[in-house]
Amino acid sequence: MDNLFLIRYGEIGIKGNNRYKFEDKLIENIEESLKELGAKPIVYKTFGRIFVETDLATEDVLKKLGDVFGIVGICPAQKAALDVENIKEEALKLVEEELEATAKEPLLFRITTNRSNKSFTLDTMELNRELGAYLLENTPDGALGVDLEDFDLELTAEIRDQQAYIYSQDKQGLGGLPVGTSDKAGLMLSGGIDSPVAGWLAMKRGVEITPIYFHTPPFTSERAKEKVIDLAEQLARYQPELKLHVVNFTAVQTAINEHCHADLITLVMRRQMIKIAQRITKNRGGKALVSGESIAQVASQTLDSLQVTNQIAELPILRPLIAFDKEEIINKAREIGTYKLSTKPAQDCCTVFVPDTPETHPEMEQITASEENLEVEELITEAIENAEIIEL
Repeated sequence: MDNLFLIRYGEIGIKGNNRYKFEDKLIENIEESLKELGAKPIVYKTFGRIFVETDLATEDVLKKLGDVFGIVGICPAQKAALDVENIKEEALKLVEEELEATAKEPLLFRITTNRSNKSFTLDTMELNRELGAYLLENTPDGALGVDLEDFDLELTAEIRDQQAYIYSQDKQGLGGLPVGTSDKAGLMLSGGIDSPVAGWLAMKRGVEITPIYFHTPPFTSERAKEKVIDLAEQLARYQPELKLHVVNFTAVQTAINEHCHADLITLVMRRQMIKIAQRITKNRGGKALVSGESIAQVASQTLDSLQVTNQIAELPILRPLIAFDKEEIINKAREIGTYKLSTKPAQDCCTVFVPDTPETHPEMEQITASEENLEVEELITEAIENAEIIEL
């Protein structure tokens, strides 16, 4: 294996006696991620660090691992023996590569030493001085300059129990927790901007999501379905396995339109979607639903509206965007690569059936009266049994 990567994690490090479970899941997700490139990496851990050895190109590994939740930093590294002279030599090789790759002169640098091995010959400050002096003495005059604050290059030496590691690149990871460490949840996925972002944020907290999309042909076109599949594929970058459930909601939607008060249609529809989504989620071993709702963004997201939709739920409904404004949601959608997909023109069932004067402050008595003649249990069962499952 030609290339070595030192993987730093953050929150996992404070997990106490359960820490190994998070580390092992992160290793599993790293292996799955790199397997997509046709590689069989060697992935192992020491205290506080995970290492990846692979023949894959550095840029390919950085790009792929940049989508793995739980990673804080990805550092292409060189091994060095626990010997000051060997560490100096490896550090010089990295600096010479940096000097060759950049035309800037002087290249301002600083040394950072992390010494978990307290029995090593030099302490942190001593090794910093030794390395800094050695690099200045063994590079052309004027090529390097020292600046501890405004530097171009940070050379890091990690002194661990069995080995030292030297690196100058530390690509920021997504952080969070490895997907799969916080159980499963169903994601109510539409073709809009909000729900993919909510799903991404849930995954960042270690939740494995099952996206559930409600399709209403002929009221919504195949283009709307294809758009949601594209969004689910984008989310699949961040989760080792993702199964999109496409539920034909037309019969249920038609019954709602025929039997329910027009101003309450959106809320009744939302309640029936929750009923279907939680059954699918339970069948998948899930313990919650994830929704892209934000307080007062639309009529169905006032506190009164959320209250009446909540009352039909048997599972907790997680709303990661509850306090986000629209601009914040859009910015996050751009960051995770879903915004352009979400803004492609295509109607979903929520936009097709929006009433002219939706109720913004519903009471449960209104909803109960409106649903009194709504007999959709058989239709719901049929919709769940016939849901299309698309593996991504």
